[in-house]
Amino acid sequence: MAKHSLGISLSQARNLQPHSLEAAMGWRYIWATTVCVWLLSLLPWRNWIVTPDILLVVIAFWSFHEPRRMGMIAAFCFGLTMDVHDAGPLGLQALLYVLVVYGTQLLHRRLMRFDLLRQAMHLIPLFVGVKFVTVLLGAFLVSAWPGWTWLPGALLTIACWPLVGWLLLLPQHRMDDAGTGIG
Repeated sequence: MAKHSLGISLSQARNLQPHSLEAAMGWRYIWATTVCVWLLSLLPWRNWIVTPDILLVVIAFWSFHEPRRMGMIAAFCFGLTMDVHDAGPLGLQALLYVLVVYGTQLLHRRLMRFDLLRQAMHLIPLFVGVKFVTVLLGAFLVSAWPGWTWLPGALLTIACWPLVGWLLLLPQHRMDDAGTGIG
């Protein structure tokens, strides 16, 4: 029987699979959390100036961790529904959501090296830059500059990344604890 370099036979070695969120969280959990946050985003508190866009954070988080299940098409559809809900220029939120999803997928390899707090720090230029582009486009469409009142909301949105990420990853942490006998 062939021996591995560690001295164990290959038939005795366990089948080691890379740990994936896909094993811990199915498509139902991903879509349930996204739809719940979308429903919360339909409440009137979203119209305040410095309100964070939690739906954007959840969509960006899932497109970062599960790009096959939450992609640009889903982001575009959720963005269009928020455009209709906010009664703003049709397509601005959709553009914002799609550009943020594209940016998070583009930065995927870099962001995987960091914890949630450092990921948020790396995503600040993306979230603020994309929001700035959509504010400029919106200002062009309605012929009025809204000022810089959008900036605290964009910064607060990215500040929610660690908390939202921790909450969305709770089922995975509980499965990890159950597997080690800790909890």
